[in-house]
Amino acid sequence: MDREKIEFHVRGLLEAIGEDPDREGLVETPRRVADMFEEVLEGTAYTNHEIAEMFGKTFTCEENQTEEAVIMKDITVFSYCEHHMALMYNMTVNVGYIPRGKVLGLSKIARICDMAAKRLQLQERLGRDIAEIISEAAGTPDVGVKITGCHSCMTARGIRNASSKTETRTYTGEFKNRQDLKNLLD
Repeated sequence: MDREKIEFHVRGLLEAIGEDPDREGLVETPRRVADMFEEVLEGTAYTNHEIAEMFGKTFTCEENQTEEAVIMKDITVFSYCEHHMALMYNMTVNVGYIPRGKVLGLSKIARICDMAAKRLQLQERLGRDIAEIISEAAGTPDVGVKITGCHSCMTARGIRNASSKTETRTYTGEFKNRQDLKNLLD
C-alpha cells in the first residue's frame, strides 16, 4: 500500500470538498486515513491461496466424521463496497463444511472470514472468496457460506433505506445439492 499517495490524495480530497487540511482538526487526517486503510484493507495484500496457507492449520479427523458438517455461525466482519467505498456493516457470516480427513482450527475459520472481508468487496464475491479459501484450507469441496449485512450505500445515502439487509449464499459440493446442509446455515 502506498501511504504517501493515500495521504496526498486525502489532502486533495479535503481541499476539493472545501475544507482546510491545515486546520487543527484535519492536520493529521491524511495520516490517520492512511493508517485506517492499511488496517481495514489488509486483505488486499493477499490472494485467496495465500490466505488459505496463512490460516490453514488443520487437525486429522476420523474417516467416519466425513459425513458430519462443521458449522460456525455469527462470525462478525465488516468490509467496504468497491462501488462507493462505503462501509458494509453489521455483517455476520455462517460457514459450514464437511471435513475430508482433516478439520480446520476453529479460530482459523473466523480469521479467514475476517481477512477476506478486508478488501474492497462485493458481498457476493466475499461469500465466494470465503468458500474458496475454506475449501482449499480444509481440503474439501463441500462448503456453504451465508452472509447477512447492511450496506451504507443503501442505508446512509441514495435510497436511505435504513432497515434494509442483504443476504447472500454460496454453496459448493454437497451443499449445492442437500437442503439439510443448507438449513444448517440458518
